Amino acid sequence: MTAPRPLKLRVNRNTHDVCVDPQTPLLYILRNDLACNGPKYGCGLGQCGACTVLIDGVAARSCIVPTGAAVGRAVTTLEGLGTRGAPDPVQRAFIDEQAAQCGYCLNGMIMSTKALLAVNADPSDDQIREALRFNLCRCGTHMEILRAVRRAAVLVRESSAAREFETLR
Repeated sequence: MTAPRPLKLRVNRNTHDVCVDPQTPLLYILRNDLACNGPKYGCGLGQCGACTVLIDGVAARSCIVPTGAAVGRAVTTLEGLGTRGAPDPVQRAFIDEQAAQCGYCLNGMIMSTKALLAVNADPSDDQIREALRFNLCRCGTHMEILRAVRRAAVLVRESSAAREFETLR
């Protein structure tokens, strides 16, 4: 363990100064210091997906990412996607499809879906399953989750088309 040192983190478009051992798992800083409770502690080994965040738009397991590795990069948590009044299209789809039972896996499912749709706006069912393969759901809501991802893809495409139309006007 090394001595704590000041680090600057960019989380959900805001810059935060933290003083920690750079090897501290990013999840601990997000939850304990920055009150970002979307990412959950699941296995602590990067295998269940409950702690998933986006780092520069790529899904990452925050329980195994050292905080020092996030310096100078954009970290997005579930809280950074949307708000209660204006949820992100992916969040909206999961709500509409009631794709949660206990909700513990939901953070990872949503964040992995967000990363998938950023690179593939119209994924096949096999591509969706592949993108979510490291996110574990013990409640059995897999069919609802697949429907939510399909709906999210439609909402994201519609949202992108609307933004393009506004740009042209």
